[in-house]
Amino acid sequence: MGTAAGKASDYDSGERVPDWRGLLARKVWLPKALYSAVPFFYLACAVSALFATLYVAEWFWLLPHYLLFSFACVHMAVFVFRRRRTSEDTDRPPPL
Repeated sequence: MGTAAGKASDYDSGERVPDWRGLLARKVWLPKALYSAVPFFYLACAVSALFATLYVAEWFWLLPHYLLFSFACVHMAVFVFRRRRTSEDTDRPPPL
């Protein structure tokens, strides 16, 4: 199958097309300070989105989007914080 210019597409030439599904599963290394700040970044985004709803006066169709985004950020902040706390608790040895 060719393109409009007559060239063969990537699928025809037998070249391997990059698979983007593995991109989300890759492990990412973050500095300790940035790693610790991720839940607070989510909370800051949620608070800023909530306050943005107060200043959006004429575009009422944006309000549900801002509220949904702020709810999602709060949910992710709590999820990340609780998951890190439970993993820290399991890494510690039991008290004597």
